[in-house]
Amino acid sequence: MDSWLALIPQHGYSILCAAAFLEAIGLPIPAAIALMIAGGAAAGGLLSPFRAMGSALLAVMLADSLLFFLGRNTGWWVLGLLCRLSLNPESCIPRSAEAFHRRGRLLLVFAKFVPGINTMAPPVAGSMNMRFSQFARFDFVGALLYVGVYFCVGLLFSGALGFITRGYQMFGNALVWLAAVAVAGYLVFQAWVWIKASPLRSVPFASAADVAGLLAAGRAVVYDVRSHGYYDSNATRIRGSRRLDPNALGQSNDEFPADQSVFLYCTCVREATSARVAQILLKRGVHCAVIKGGLRAWRKAGLPLEPVPANEMAALPSFD
Repeated sequence: MDSWLALIPQHGYSILCAAAFLEAIGLPIPAAIALMIAGGAAAGGLLSPFRAMGSALLAVMLADSLLFFLGRNTGWWVLGLLCRLSLNPESCIPRSAEAFHRRGRLLLVFAKFVPGINTMAPPVAGSMNMRFSQFARFDFVGALLYVGVYFCVGLLFSGALGFITRGYQMFGNALVWLAAVAVAGYLVFQAWVWIKASPLRSVPFASAADVAGLLAAGRAVVYDVRSHGYYDSNATRIRGSRRLDPNALGQSNDEFPADQSVFLYCTCVREATSARVAQILLKRGVHCAVIKGGLRAWRKAGLPLEPVPANEMAALPSFD
């Protein structure tokens, strides 16, 4: 506590802005503590309350605006990233998008108080084409509420600020242990995934260059089995490839050519989706292989791509 107070007269506003900005972009920075300490400092006359609140509000709004335009320019990357953890990634994106479309405006107001959601909400709003003027209004209310609540707690209870910060330090120590447990759990989970995926490693693989040669000669057919990639209007795929929904194999009656080689690709880590689909098709008697490195390897090799046809794009809700 004393170390924080010693820095306030010289660097109080800079520290407050940095903490608010870094937390807003997703770093584990305790901006709430900085706001309460700033409120206590304002009560003691060390900081101007209006300047402190204004600078923190500006920092949060700047970070949120950067995330908003990042989402606007990169499409559905946030939901795509989060939905990789879902048991059904194909249905996760439209379901989550529909939920945000219904409650996104209210969520922007209260998102600052929910770790994780506070960073996710601005880029999702951008990817769903919410007007920036509308986003800015709701985000301003949310940022003002967040900054105001914690600043006023510090302002009104400045005498108990030492007790509050000690409580936060104890909470921070508990978070360190929780983080260590989470890391250990993650490593165990990755080991389990590696063991579970061991049968998939027996699936045959082929290089992007070899597949391109067979495709150009008319001796191959390529299927796009990505779980994601059919939501973004700028999405591309391997030229001449066909869509094969990896989560609808049980309901589809796809016929695969017997006189051509069948290749699959995706954008997953370790080609997980392609390998899973290939294993299913191999059990059905379809001779197929997975393109090693998937779409990224194809693009890196400079091989031809094409836009995803409009009639194959999945319509998602938009604020436009």
